[in-house]
Amino acid sequence: MSATADHAEERTNPAARLGFQPGQVVQEIGYDDDVDQELREAIEGVIESDLVDEDYDDVADAVVLWFRDDDGDLTDALVDATTYIEEGGAILLFTPKTGRAGYVEPSDISEAATTAGLTASKSVSVGKDWSGSRLATPKAAKSKR
Repeated sequence: MSATADHAEERTNPAARLGFQPGQVVQEIGYDDDVDQELREAIEGVIESDLVDEDYDDVADAVVLWFRDDDGDLTDALVDATTYIEEGGAILLFTPKTGRAGYVEPSDISEAATTAGLTASKSVSVGKDWSGSRLATPKAAKSKR
């Protein structure tokens, strides 16, 4: 694939835009009937394998966290998710868009990310009903599990 095609895919494929790479192990947390199946398939296409579930017992390169307002405490969910990823890994937090059931305020995401020791990027649309935020773990401060 040419460099131009790679850049075009990054613009059109939300999984590529979010930074997923071939060969990554991506753990999925918070799966339910309302998740965006097209996005899940796009992620699996980019990483060239299936997402692993919450029972996966090794470290992952990234975590996909589907989170709705009524799922509990977001800070706790983010802290828990950091235990599943490699040093320097990312958490892709997917929350319902404005006006959808389970919507989470951007200020709540920012506060929870900061409290959990994560660095938040801007929110991006990742589907009809979901927004995504890429949350990075600190490389130096994180200890391996």
